[in-house]
Amino acid sequence: MDSVGITKGIFSFAGTSDRPKVATLFINTKGSGFMAYDVGFINFYLEEGNISVTSRDLLQNAKISGGPLNEDYDALKIAMKKTDEKLDSVNNIFFTAPQEKQKSTKFRDSVIKASFRVEDEQKLVDLDFFFKKTSSMVSLSALAYYAGIYPDSRLVEPAFNLLSSNVRTSKAGLSYAAEISLMKKTAIAAVAPDFTLTDTSGKPVSLHDFKGKYVLIDFWASWCGRCRAENPNLVSAYNLYKQKNFIILGVSSDVAKAKDQWLKAIHDDRLPWIQVADLNKGSKNEAMVLYGVNNIPQNVLVSPDGKIIEKNLQGGDLADRLRNLFGQ
Repeated sequence: MDSVGITKGIFSFAGTSDRPKVATLFINTKGSGFMAYDVGFINFYLEEGNISVTSRDLLQNAKISGGPLNEDYDALKIAMKKTDEKLDSVNNIFFTAPQEKQKSTKFRDSVIKASFRVEDEQKLVDLDFFFKKTSSMVSLSALAYYAGIYPDSRLVEPAFNLLSSNVRTSKAGLSYAAEISLMKKTAIAAVAPDFTLTDTSGKPVSLHDFKGKYVLIDFWASWCGRCRAENPNLVSAYNLYKQKNFIILGVSSDVAKAKDQWLKAIHDDRLPWIQVADLNKGSKNEAMVLYGVNNIPQNVLVSPDGKIIEKNLQGGDLADRLRNLFGQ
């Protein structure tokens, strides 16, 4: 990460990268950082040579030039334009709604389902590009986009094997192959990897401590808005089925300097189940590394015999699955 000022519409960065990779350029005219809601941003490829970003008005309308990867990436972005606009529209429905409405489970579920429908359309665009450009590094990114935030090795691995050898054996390709291997270890029907983290009082807690129970491993953090919005669904499910051999184990990616916020979030959201973390490692804690968790919220449902039977049950899907397991 780096930053630079703009002088008379001109700015420049220089540096090195060990491989071609997607980068994000942010421009904030207010100087309030890159996390602001109205900040302009654009993605492009860092690749060897000189890369130009040119626009007469907004950054999101900029033209990226410089290198074959940016040419391919530009073609993918053009193909994705209509679905991107649809997704922006869905997001605006949520963010422009009154706060009280945003808290409604029914409203959130409807927005999430609408966004999933658009993302399904985007995956078809990614897949079309992928099959046309199997020798381009951009297709590796297209495959990752197609896989989504909850990738399934059964879909991803056969597609990955269609990429040209120069893509598969590149640094990025080898890294993604390792991710696929991890996906397979935490796929449905696999034995849930064991881990040990400490609870809020510093006591070690292991997954195997709960063998013989249905365990929902909930990956979250106090700063994660989507996680906090999902917590009422978890509380409802827990209260309904805690007498039926069902527990929740919260795994946080919070860090030491945010310990107070973590504890406050547990208290404020009234989460009665065991919470664990590694405050020194944050999102790189043992559990999140073993389960390949790069985005939150995520969850994994483990059966009494220690096998993964469901993943990423959110909104009404969690209640439906537990109802099928335990009955009314």
